[in-house]
Amino acid sequence: MKCLSDYLWQTIVPLIFFSFIWLLFKYLNTEEEIRKAQEEKTIMELKFLKSQINPHVLFNNLNTVYSYAIEKPEETPDLILKLSENLKHVLYESNADFIPLEKELNYIDNYIAFQKIRTEGIKKIHYKKSINSLQHNIAPLLLITLIENAFKHSTTNSDIHITINVNNGVLICTCENEYIVSEDKLNQRIGIKNMEKRLKLLYENHYSLKINKSKTYLVSLKLDLV
Repeated sequence: MKCLSDYLWQTIVPLIFFSFIWLLFKYLNTEEEIRKAQEEKTIMELKFLKSQINPHVLFNNLNTVYSYAIEKPEETPDLILKLSENLKHVLYESNADFIPLEKELNYIDNYIAFQKIRTEGIKKIHYKKSINSLQHNIAPLLLITLIENAFKHSTTNSDIHITINVNNGVLICTCENEYIVSEDKLNQRIGIKNMEKRLKLLYENHYSLKINKSKTYLVSLKLDLV
């Protein structure tokens, strides 16, 4: 019995030990596979969300350039340059998760310049910036969603207020516009929902998004820049 006991002890203990090691490696491999799958899912979601940036913006800008080429040909080259810069930004510079803040702000400046031309005599645009440092990075094509919505859903003959402040690494962007309540319920602001998904993927607990619907539609986004 003693010999049998010693034999079992010498046999079972190594089996248990190596079984534990095998299970441990299997668990670690599974965890690694899950982590890679989650990373791939995150990358795919970000690509999908960025691909939903409305192509109608390009179409509208081309129409603006065409109109200026006929009515104000001397100002057309500057518009073409702005459009070229924005196309470069969307097609090439926005592929990274984060890009220099200066590039994103230049893209927004150009976008609003086009909108001021397109909505001249129809809407009043009040655009203000206060930037204490450009030495930061930001997720590309993020703020444009708020700004686009302000133009897209604002009423005719109304005011649009856009403010971007950067102070001590914190960015606050606010957009305010008059809107029609019934149309807002129908549209459900799909762009805002997609933007929220990107914020959760890229900024986690380092952002806050507030929406206030009263007499105007007011959106405020606060970001901890990197």
